[in-house]
Amino acid sequence: MSTEAKIAAIVPYKVYPAKMGGQKAIALFYQYLGNIIPVSIFSTGNNERAASEEFQPVLGNSVLRYGNIFLYGKLKRMMRSQSITHLFIEHPYMGWLGLLLKRSLRVPLIVRSHNIESLRFKSIGKWWWGMLWHYERFVHRRADHNFFITDEDKLFAIEHFRLDARRCHTITYGFESSRPVADSIKQDAKRQLQIRHQLQPGEKIILFNGTLDYQPNKTALEAILKFINPLLLQQENFSYRIIICGNNLPASFNGLENYRDKNIIYAGFVDDITLYFNGADIFINPVTDGGGIKTKLVEALGAGLSCISTKSGAIGVPSGITGGKMQVTEDNDWKAFAEKTMAIDITGSTPDGFYSHFYWGAIAKKAADILQNKTV
Repeated sequence: MSTEAKIAAIVPYKVYPAKMGGQKAIALFYQYLGNIIPVSIFSTGNNERAASEEFQPVLGNSVLRYGNIFLYGKLKRMMRSQSITHLFIEHPYMGWLGLLLKRSLRVPLIVRSHNIESLRFKSIGKWWWGMLWHYERFVHRRADHNFFITDEDKLFAIEHFRLDARRCHTITYGFESSRPVADSIKQDAKRQLQIRHQLQPGEKIILFNGTLDYQPNKTALEAILKFINPLLLQQENFSYRIIICGNNLPASFNGLENYRDKNIIYAGFVDDITLYFNGADIFINPVTDGGGIKTKLVEALGAGLSCISTKSGAIGVPSGITGGKMQVTEDNDWKAFAEKTMAIDITGSTPDGFYSHFYWGAIAKKAADILQNKTV
């Protein structure tokens, strides 16, 4: 472990326990990076994690933290006492604070972008996205390094924010395993799902999961119910069930009660989504907006699932490293989506190259090498 560098990360919202993809993207990145360079996380008090040198809940829980100027003096003193050499911020929101600390402590500032935030809010109809765009651009232009989660986001920012390409890097979302899941584990998980949901041995288990009140996921769920599933139901020789996992299902869906006789199972929020990733046969990702990498697609491929995705939903996942385990259709072409769902090969494993690219250990090493000037 390096003793020369020490990282501070400002994480202005709850990420522990890390259950959803965005939370895992932060918690696991710093967990693995911390194995190489010491990391101190400055975050909010509503995290379920004990205070320590590695985690310090000093930002408060009020929304006013995003503009609380008094945080500057507090974090300046803490970072100086801990001999911090590099400062990370998650998303651009705390950019004003990061820039003040960068200037006063003379430490490099790294902005870690999970997507182009302003465009994400534009895609879900927020009128104020333009103001965020200018602020986001302002923060990225003044950072020493910009970490983007996909090549697409990186190239967009270089062009439209006019960033120095030498300071922009793709540091993707990751997966915790460095190798495929053992067949015995997958077979046991499938048996558990068959018992839990009263499935027949010959039925293919198709999975979709996500936070269901998030508009991109809600729209994807509507596509499953209105377009994809009706096409699958027309095929007499295709035996399947679609399991929907996720919390915050809007009341307008009535718990998907109207679809129980249409091969749809609503499992709700599940404590162990890994069981579903390991036990399912096919993962469907009919997401057409929202920006960034779809973390659930990475996890599904990492678990060895055969995956069908829209073009927008597959951003950030190079098809060349999936070995045919991921099939992609044009956005909103639900006929092709359904056809690929029925035809995709569910045998075989995700290639080793996928794990080399998406393993958190490899991702953290790449980030550490950039910070330590071992690579550019």
